[in-house]
Amino acid sequence: MKKKVIAYLHTHWDREWYREYEVFRLRLLRVFDNVLDMLEQNKMPCFYFDGQVEALLEYLELRPEKESLVRRLCSEKKLFIGPCYCLLDEYLIDRKAYEKTLEIGLKISRDFGCTDFIGYLADTFGHSKNIPAIFKDYGIDKCIVWRGCGDIPAEFKFNGINTVNLIRGYFMDIFSAKITIDEKAVWLKGNLDKIAAKSSHILLLPIGADHLGVESDITEQIKAVNERLEDYEIVLGSPFDYFEAVKDNFDKFIWNEELRDNSKTFILSGCYSARTKLKQMNVECSYKLSLADKYQKHYGSGYESAIEYAYRLLLKNLAHDGICGCSTDAVHRENMIRYEKILQVANTIIKELKFEHPEMVNFGDYTGVVEFESTEILPDTQLISTRYGFEDELLYDTQRIPVTENYKPLYTLIKELVPCEDKLETGDNFIKNRHVSLSVVDNLLKICSGEKFVTFEFERWNDEGDTYNFGAVENDIPEIAEILGTELIMQGELRGGLKIKTTFFDVQAYLNKNSRLINFKIDWNNDFKNKLWQVKFNLSKPVSETYSEDMNNIICRNFDPLYDMRKHLPKVRGIEVKTNFAPMQRYVGVQDFGIITKGLTEYEVSGNSLKVTLLRSTGVISNPKNPSRSTPAGPPIIVDEAQQSGENTAEFSVGFFAPQNYQNYINEIFPLIVL
Repeated sequence: MKKKVIAYLHTHWDREWYREYEVFRLRLLRVFDNVLDMLEQNKMPCFYFDGQVEALLEYLELRPEKESLVRRLCSEKKLFIGPCYCLLDEYLIDRKAYEKTLEIGLKISRDFGCTDFIGYLADTFGHSKNIPAIFKDYGIDKCIVWRGCGDIPAEFKFNGINTVNLIRGYFMDIFSAKITIDEKAVWLKGNLDKIAAKSSHILLLPIGADHLGVESDITEQIKAVNERLEDYEIVLGSPFDYFEAVKDNFDKFIWNEELRDNSKTFILSGCYSARTKLKQMNVECSYKLSLADKYQKHYGSGYESAIEYAYRLLLKNLAHDGICGCSTDAVHRENMIRYEKILQVANTIIKELKFEHPEMVNFGDYTGVVEFESTEILPDTQLISTRYGFEDELLYDTQRIPVTENYKPLYTLIKELVPCEDKLETGDNFIKNRHVSLSVVDNLLKICSGEKFVTFEFERWNDEGDTYNFGAVENDIPEIAEILGTELIMQGELRGGLKIKTTFFDVQAYLNKNSRLINFKIDWNNDFKNKLWQVKFNLSKPVSETYSEDMNNIICRNFDPLYDMRKHLPKVRGIEVKTNFAPMQRYVGVQDFGIITKGLTEYEVSGNSLKVTLLRSTGVISNPKNPSRSTPAGPPIIVDEAQQSGENTAEFSVGFFAPQNYQNYINEIFPLIVL
């Protein structure tokens, strides 16, 4: 008896990738025109539009006359859209952004008449263990995944949600191939055998690929293939048909951890560090936009539509080909423009609310040193810097406009929210308070807290990879930055600063009175290509366990500290080397030592060391000769701007604290207060 194969027609729509947004949108017109014609003429039973609505909105913006047809097809369950606004990366964004893509996407999908939803993650580069809980919060009880699943079967329970693992992936373009039906049947037989080995009595087969239209004779081709398949019968349907058919199988395999096993599928982990500036801008925009949203909700200010507009801009940047940095230079220039627009909206809302409500609520319990701007130097403050501009009260008063005479000095000051008696000490080679100290002695950088201490250094490695994967060089030896000297650059009762001069760059280190964090900032002009830059923290014991922020929760990961990827580089096609690199959002910690960053989103474990990537330079989207991945992951398009030449910045803060307390320290770096 033949096994039933439920096949669904789809297209995976990257808004922008190896071609720019407007170029892909014009392709979308032709692809989706054909889809709608085929649905209307009953040439296919239904179409699954990639789990997101933004591509549909972009289509209707240029084809408004098709809206009534789209609504009818959605209500008739012939066209499935949503639940997301855009399909987002899962490791480089925060929980609020993921909630927003569901909140906005579901609202639009339901307005169009769609009622059935799957958490569709068919091409995301690995899967966060915290995603299923977010889906459940929005009433979604189904999920489809692929990358990172290893040997997990086709049907399983993923952190409480019925989940399908696409054993052979979403990319099935065989019906568009210029080969005979006999050849297609042979190819399908081989793939269906592999799917069947991991499936129950019914199989799921996606038919479609990236930006691919549906063949006009698809039903005839499937009929012809079925006549040649001895063991299988392909039936066109929807993913929902499959979930219903195998509903009793999901509890047979339970998986409650993240999905980042790359033994069977590429997870493309070099994306965590490609084009660092994108990650830095995302962290700043997410923080500022979330803060603006908190304040506007508290004051009932009527900025809801402006907040949603800004979130839509943000979500457009957070698809994996956007935030991961693996698109063309032109695509990422447009990303940066969107980020600038988001900051303009968020900062303006915050400043206008500050003007209207000078009391501005503190949503956290932080009581330490805070930074703000003033038109005068106030008592009990420390001056940090001076610039010229217009004061906020003038810029945000709708009854006034600035004139030349209003252009005046503006002072950046710091003050203590709650004064304390602690002392801050500074010297030519150290800064310290009663909690923590940084010292530079005999070419050794050392951070201490009581009897606890960590040393650190800066490394630079060769990188023969691409935007998808760091390309490790076999037997490579890193360059180590030498310390050339130190200089006291800030001395005051509230903040002290030390400059550490190295052969790589100058490192600025700052410590606030009564803080447990030392804050580092590095500004440098990068003129190297194909390099990986890291800060390496050396601990007392091997690093076998780390804690890091994932969707604003803590996730624990286990590592083999002795594993060296350079000794396991693939020699045959189809393999992506296992690495000790992992994603983080704002925090990573080990052995009660914590690191908080502003947009440095990758760390690595090596022996007794925890490393954070400062910058990774590469010049191609996908290098076919990448030593870490023996098969291309995309087109070999040259992207000079991914080398990140010129001015770069890296900011991070370190201290000694337990993982469960990380949020207290996050709030010091990303305060929930506006002054």
